[in-house]
Amino acid sequence: MDALLLQFFSLDVAITYFPKMLRGLWVTIQLAFFIVISGLSLGLGLSLLRALKNRLLNFAIIFFADLMRCLPPLTLMFIFFFAFPLIGIPLSGKVAAWLALSLVLAAFSEEIFWTAILSVDKGQWDAARATGLSFSYTIFDVILPQALRISIPPLTNRTIAITKGVALASAVAVPEMLGEAIAATSYSSNSTPLIMAAVGYLAIFFPLTLISQRIESRIRWSL
Repeated sequence: MDALLLQFFSLDVAITYFPKMLRGLWVTIQLAFFIVISGLSLGLGLSLLRALKNRLLNFAIIFFADLMRCLPPLTLMFIFFFAFPLIGIPLSGKVAAWLALSLVLAAFSEEIFWTAILSVDKGQWDAARATGLSFSYTIFDVILPQALRISIPPLTNRTIAITKGVALASAVAVPEMLGEAIAATSYSSNSTPLIMAAVGYLAIFFPLTLISQRIESRIRWSL
């Protein structure tokens, strides 16, 4: 038991590497925030474009969504980080990680938003157009508010799952929390930094999970 505590819960190692872990935590929070904002915004925008029912545009959006959902996020990060500089577009590790995870989140959220839009009763569309509302007013004032309520439960779960992929960013030289923990573990020959990283991820995502459950329960009661 003493050996286990010394290897995984060393106070001296925790104190030594706490500043680095704190910096990694901040990088993780920043990346996750921007991934959520850009990924959900792009996904919503693409789902609204599909509502225009342009065949060529819809084909392009469906192809993008299917492609991004099939490719592993780490593969996308490697492409952006290592391949893009070869065509004259150098990207930092942070940008490569943000772009990869944002596109993956956009692909999943687009499908969730679009499914929610389709689930709104067709009579809502007909009634709105019959009252003289334009297509844009029908979408934004009648359909979208209902679709957003429907999409929140699956969307929150998917968002949390994808933003946890920030841990992969250490593979493209991003000093996020897991990357700092792995480096600290190598330098100290002690696994305490990995436990610190686990606590950090719990501190970020456990409250988000509780919030998402609260939102889902409220929506279920209101529907």
